[in-house]
Amino acid sequence: MFHPLEQLRDEALREIESARDEQALEAARVRYLGRSGSVSSWGEQMKTLAKEEKPTVGKLLNEVRTAVTAAIEARTRQFQSQKESASLGKIDISLPGATGPTGYSGYSGYSTSLTGYSGYLPLERGSLHPLTQMLERSIEIFRRMGFALADGPDIEDEWHCFDALNTPPEHPARNEQDTFYLPDGRVLRTHTSTVQIRTMQSAPPPIRVIAPGAAYRRDEVDATHSAQFHQIEGLYVDENVSLADLKGTLEFFMRELFGADTAVQFRPHYFPFTEPSLEVYVKSKALKKGEQWIEVAGSGIVHPAVFEAVNKARGDKAYDPEKWTGFAFGLGMDRLAMILFDIPDIRLFAQNDLRFLRQFA
Repeated sequence: MFHPLEQLRDEALREIESARDEQALEAARVRYLGRSGSVSSWGEQMKTLAKEEKPTVGKLLNEVRTAVTAAIEARTRQFQSQKESASLGKIDISLPGATGPTGYSGYSGYSTSLTGYSGYLPLERGSLHPLTQMLERSIEIFRRMGFALADGPDIEDEWHCFDALNTPPEHPARNEQDTFYLPDGRVLRTHTSTVQIRTMQSAPPPIRVIAPGAAYRRDEVDATHSAQFHQIEGLYVDENVSLADLKGTLEFFMRELFGADTAVQFRPHYFPFTEPSLEVYVKSKALKKGEQWIEVAGSGIVHPAVFEAVNKARGDKAYDPEKWTGFAFGLGMDRLAMILFDIPDIRLFAQNDLRFLRQFA
């Protein structure tokens, strides 16, 4: 016999799949996941359940919420893809491009004070944004070491963003002063570690992945801080993974990125999702700061509590901490680009100033 939550899940999935447009999809999201939605109300009912029922119902509730959220995100992507296809279909790719002031027949010329001639402005060849260059360069290095790419949503629930990563309720990162909370209780992910959790939920070990993408925090915007930034987080889980594996991986990456003479240093630190935890520092004569140590990453051995949280969500013991170990690390792409390209202000990445961007063409 189906539990009412399972019936609610099936009903929600049918409604999401049959949504004709984004308005209907948003109505379905509010109906099921909104503050007063059907799924959300079950969270309130948990308080009234008998003690022996709570583990089973709680696990089922998480599964239902995850399934409904994933279905809404997938349907949203479908609508976006349809919009993009419709827009692209209106573009006439047979029209010639304007390549210069002479030799063009199609439109009548125009006068411009910028160039001092009557005719067409020459086309400029575009180039990749420096952050895109940094991401692609980093991904290429990690792929040579056998890491696969993993992706996940920018909008997350608290379980994936904090609970599964052994972050206690009183941790400062969970405060509304540090994290962007949406009206329905979801958050803008504060790191791409959420993708590591989703990867472990969907695949058994061994795994070796990197998760590039944007992250969001309520930082005061200044020369070194931004409310949106970019990361690559890595996860490697296998039998007998050790600090030596972590050290070798990150040393190789840093020397490929900054130069063969780069010195790498690991210093003890604290992160709730790794134990032991390490901060990574580099110095290189190739960098403007020369012999000065610069912090570039956080890392460590995956905390057993993270594996236990994943096992509970999966409903098995696939990530038995007695059998499997792993390491994780996080790299800030904005920070690495600022160090490598000697960029003094993080705000330059988002200002679209062509005088800045042309330096990376």
